[in-house]
Formats: sequence, structure tokens, C-alpha cells
Amino acid sequence: MSSSGQTQFRYTQTPSKVVHLRNLPWECVEEELIDLCKRFGKIVNTKSNVGANRNQAFVEFADLNQAISMVSYYASSSEPAQIRGKTVYIQYSNRHEIVNNQSPGDVPGNVLLVTFEGVESHEVSIDVIHLVFSAFGFVHKIATFEKAAGFQALVQFSDVETASAARNALDGRSIPRYLLPEHVGSCNLRMSYSAHTDLNIKFQSHRSRDYTNPYLPVNHTAMDGSMQPALGADGKKVESQSNVLLGLIENMQYAVTVDVLHTVFSAYGTVQKIAIFEKNGSTQALIQYSDIPTAAIAKEALEGHCIYDGGYCKLRLSYSRHTDLNVKAFSDKSRDYTLPDLSLLAQKGPGVSASAPPTGWQNPQVQTQYSGYGGSPYMYPSSDPNGASPSGHPPYYG
Repeated sequence: MSSSGQTQFRYTQTPSKVVHLRNLPWECVEEELIDLCKRFGKIVNTKSNVGANRNQAFVEFADLNQAISMVSYYASSSEPAQIRGKTVYIQYSNRHEIVNNQSPGDVPGNVLLVTFEGVESHEVSIDVIHLVFSAFGFVHKIATFEKAAGFQALVQFSDVETASAARNALDGRSIPRYLLPEHVGSCNLRMSYSAHTDLNIKFQSHRSRDYTNPYLPVNHTAMDGSMQPALGADGKKVESQSNVLLGLIENMQYAVTVDVLHTVFSAYGTVQKIAIFEKNGSTQALIQYSDIPTAAIAKEALEGHCIYDGGYCKLRLSYSRHTDLNVKAFSDKSRDYTLPDLSLLAQKGPGVSASAPPTGWQNPQVQTQYSGYGGSPYMYPSSDPNGASPSGHPPYYG
């Protein structure tokens, strides 16, 4: 008997047609297990990636003698069992069959667990979720929440067949672009079955909905504060307005600082707060006004506007779900102009020289054109309804 065989096996175990394999390589798949074991007999079931380190597995043979044949072979062989060049330790399992090779998420049910990849919770409304899943049958209830895996939802159908049809059709697919905010690139759906059969929805809100009970209380605070896009009769989103604008900055060749944004957006009203952040590889900003009408005027005027001449730093604007930003009072990425001392600072005007790009980019016409702003090189939209600039030259919108 080889010494390697003595370290690999325990001989006191009762033979079983289920073989226990240990020390497997990372994320060993079923095909690799079958490849190792199929020469000894018919394999009827497997269970892989078990144990704390996910490096163990079980293989069930059709007949007890087939399992004995495999264990005996490697017990007496000078060549140990290997997968991907890694020695695998083999012994009989304490179990006599693999009861269930399916994870709970693979057992069909009438409730789906849906993970929305590439978005945050406020970027996919419950109305959009209902519209997408209603294409496969009557949706009874929806509950949304945030977990470590990201933004998720439980979607309840009346039966397993309808839920299965929806999962088979939508798993791995993307929500149509026209149902998503403009700044969101894509939203992929990942689905599994939930162990729930009947969701307990306590009230209607932007996070939960029971379509079977019209008398369920409505949480008006949640509904009104959600700032989630509603849907029109054509199924397309109708954007809810807010006093806070979300700006995506495209073609960002030059630095866009808090002071730069304050200069641009203050042309339409008093800016209360600004926050700049990075998301999905792009620079975005939140700009807070005191009221919705002011934000709406700024959005209409500045949408598609280029901060710098030459088509650089184009603004793509939408309404944010936020109504009052919680930002650091004074930092490189945020500013709160509602604080008294910072208001005095803001009245002095942004330091254009500090935020302007390198010498040589300025357009002399632009500097003359907007001399009323202290010679600021930033491009302001024309106030003339015909699009003419104060100097008579057409403004540049990119």
C-alpha cells in the first residue's frame, strides 16, 4: 500500500455510493468532477463548491460497487487523483444519496428575486419594474430593497408557471433604455426564485406595492418623497421635477470645479449647494436650488450646453430624487452656500484663473461676449429667443 494512499483515505468508513472529494481547485465545476469519476461507473448526481472554502464536492454513483471501485483504485494507486494538477482526497461520504443538487434559488416558485445590475435604487422606479414584469402575467405584489448584492426586488406572480416564464425570458436581459434615466447606460436583470410564496406588503409606497388590495393604506411621505419617474399612457417615463439637478459632464477635457459649476448655474438663480462625484467612470454633480421652478428654468437652459468653448464639458441634466443635499460645507468636491461665512465667500465670485484650463484655449470672441461676467471664459446660453448672443455672434452650444 502506498504512503500517499494512506494519507488520502479513511478505512473505517462504511462504503457508500456517494463519494466525498476534498481539496478541490477553486470553483471546480461539475464537468471536472464527472471527468474524474465517470470511468468508474454511471454518475447520477453531483454537488460541488461546498464547505467553508468551497473546495469540496459529492459525487453519487448509480451503484455502490462503482463507488467502491473508485475509492479502492485511488487507495492502492501510486498516482493520486488530480484536477487541474491539484491532488484530490477521496473518501466515502456519510450520506447515502445527494438529496437535492439545487440551490434554493433554483427551486421554482411564484416569487422571483430580481437583482438590478448597474443602477442604484432611485434609478429604477417600482412602476418600471411593474411594467416590465406585467408583460408575462398579472403581478400581485412588488417589494424593493437594497442589500450587499445591490438594488433588488421581490416580484410575486399568481403561480409558478408565470414566474418561470418571466424568469426564462428576462434573466440576463436589460431593461429598455427608454424606461431608464438618460444618464444610466444599462440595467441588467439577474433572477432566481425566492423561498417566499406570499409577500407581506403593509402599505403602498415607492418601495412596495400590492396590486391585489386597492384599500391598502398609502404612505404619502414615501410616495411624495421618492422623486421617482412616473409612466405616461404610452409606457414612457414622465420625469418628476425636483429642486435638485443631476448633471452628467461629457467630453470633460478641462477641470470642472465647484466654483465653475457655481458660476454657470448661478446665472438662473441662487445655488444653495453643490456636490461633485465620480460614478461609472464619469464625473457627475448635484446642484441644489431653493425651489423647483428655478431648477426647471436652469435645466431647460443648460441641457446640452457646453461649459467650455469647442464642445468641451457638455452638460446632460435630469432631476434628482434628492431635495436637500447633505454635503461638506467647504471642500474640493462640495460646497454649502447657505452657511453665512460661505455666502460671503460666494459673493466674491469664483476665481476664474484658478479653475480655467491652460493658456491658449480661450476664444477671444467668447471673452468679449461675456464681459458682463467679469471676462469669464465659460459659455453661457443666450437670453435672446432667436439664439443671438449679446455681441451678435451665435452662441456655441456644442
